[in-house]
Amino acid sequence: MAKADFEIPDIKNGVSVPAVKPGAMAHVKYHPASEAHLTKLGFPAKRVDNWKEVALAKMNELMGKYKSLSLFLDVCVKCGACADKCHYYLGTGDPNNMPVARQELMRKVYRKNFTLGGKLFGGLARAEDLTEEVLREWMAYFHQCSQCRRCSVFCPFGIDTAEISMAAREIMDSIGIGQKYTLEIIAKVHDTGNNLGIPKDALIGTLEFLEEDVKETTGVDVKFPLDQKGAEVMLIVPSADFFSSPHVDSLVGYAKVFHAAGISYTFSSHASEFANFGMFIGSYDNTKKIATRIADAGRDLGVKRIVVGECGHAYRVAYSFWNTLAGPFDYLDKNHSVPTHVCEFTDELLRRNALKLDKSANDEFTVTYHDSCNVARASRMGTEPGGQFEIPRNILKAVCNKYVEMDPEANREKTFCCGGGGGLLSDELLEVRVKGAAPKVSALKEVMDNQGVNTMAMICAICKAQFTKVLPYYDIPMEAVAGVHQLVSNAIQLGDK
Repeated sequence: MAKADFEIPDIKNGVSVPAVKPGAMAHVKYHPASEAHLTKLGFPAKRVDNWKEVALAKMNELMGKYKSLSLFLDVCVKCGACADKCHYYLGTGDPNNMPVARQELMRKVYRKNFTLGGKLFGGLARAEDLTEEVLREWMAYFHQCSQCRRCSVFCPFGIDTAEISMAAREIMDSIGIGQKYTLEIIAKVHDTGNNLGIPKDALIGTLEFLEEDVKETTGVDVKFPLDQKGAEVMLIVPSADFFSSPHVDSLVGYAKVFHAAGISYTFSSHASEFANFGMFIGSYDNTKKIATRIADAGRDLGVKRIVVGECGHAYRVAYSFWNTLAGPFDYLDKNHSVPTHVCEFTDELLRRNALKLDKSANDEFTVTYHDSCNVARASRMGTEPGGQFEIPRNILKAVCNKYVEMDPEANREKTFCCGGGGGLLSDELLEVRVKGAAPKVSALKEVMDNQGVNTMAMICAICKAQFTKVLPYYDIPMEAVAGVHQLVSNAIQLGDK
C-alpha cells in the first residue's frame, strides 16, 4: 500500500455517509498560476487591488451571459437530495463538499449583492459579502469539485454544481488568482496544440518509435501518420496517449483498428490533443480557441471525418460544444457524426464483422468497466439513447471472454467520478484525489473480491492517470487500470483488410 501523510478512507465494508467534519479539507491549497500563464490567457498578472469589485462585476456578467447560472443560484430549496451524492463529501466528511453547501459559498455572496432580501437583512437572509475569508473558502472548495455532475442527477431541479464551480473559477481567474495546473496546460495547448507542450519533432519521434515497436511485436507495418493531407480521418487523442502507460496501449489499439479496416487516417501536429481545460475554468474564450484550433487542423488536412480518442471531458466538449464553438464543420462527410468517438468507430466495424478478433488473447483479464462521468452524463454515442453506456461494453464483450459489471448504483448514469477530474489532477491536491476516489474504488474492490476482477477498463485519460496514482493507496496495483482499446489491441488479428 502506498504511504500517505493523511488518513485513507476505510472501504472494507463499502462507503457509507460519514459523520460531518467541519473544516476537514479547508487546509487544501492549489499552486497559484504564474504571471506569464495568467496574462497569456487574458487574465490579470496578479490579484488586482479592487478585486472585490472586479469579482462582483464578473459574477453579474456571468449571470447575464448564462441564464442557467442565475437560475441555479435562485431555485435551490435546501432539500438535501444532493447532500450525500458527492464523492468528495463521502471521502472527506467536510460539509462544504456537499454540493448544496459548495453552491452556498457563491449563493450567499449572490444574495448579499444581487437580491433585495440579502441587501436588507444580511445574515438573516443567509447572505454574506465577498470577504477575504469567503475568498479563501472559494479557493479551497471550488477546487474540490471535479465537475462530474453526479449531484445534478439527483437534484429535483437539475441544479448543476459544475456550472457554479466553473463560474467561481472564472471569477477567481478574472481577479488574478488562477490555479497553476489548469492555466499552464491551456497555455501549452495554445503554444503547441497539446497539454504537455510536446513539440512537432518530439511527436514525430514518438510516432516513429511506435511504428517500430508494433512492427517488432506483430510483424505488421502499422502506420502512425502525421500531417498526411487527404487522409479519410483526422484522429485526435489526449496527449498522454503518446507516451504514458497504459494510455499509449490504447493509442496502439486505435492504429491497429484503422490498419485492419483499411481506412486512412492521420494525426495533426497543429492539433494533436483534443482535451479542453478551458471548460474546467469556465472560460468561453479559451474553450473556443482550443476547439477552433482543431476545426482548422481538420480543414487544412482535407479530412472527411474527425475521430476522437479515449478522453472523458474532451469528448463532452466535442460532443456538446464543438459545433457552436468552432462550427459549422461543413467540410466533413455529413454521413458521420461530428465528432465520432473511437468507440463508435470500432463498434461500427465490429457490427459489420470488419475486424478479426481473438478473445482468448485477453483471458488473463477478468474485466469490469468504469463509466467516466463526462461521457456518462454529458454525451451520447451512436444513435440510440444510452449508447455511451452500451457501446464501450459491446466492445469489451467482443474482445474479452470474462466481463463483470460493477454495482449500477456506482456506475452508468450514477457513476462515481474517479476523483481527479475537473482540473484536480495535480500533486498538491493528492489528499483530495485519494479521498474522492473512495466510492468508486469501493465498487471496484467489491467485484475484485467477489468475482475475481483484476482489470478495470475505461475511456478517459484523466481516469487512467488518476486511478494508476491512487489505487495503490487502497492496496490495489496500478496495473489494474486499462483502456478499452488497450484490450482491443490485444485481441485484434492483423491481416487482410
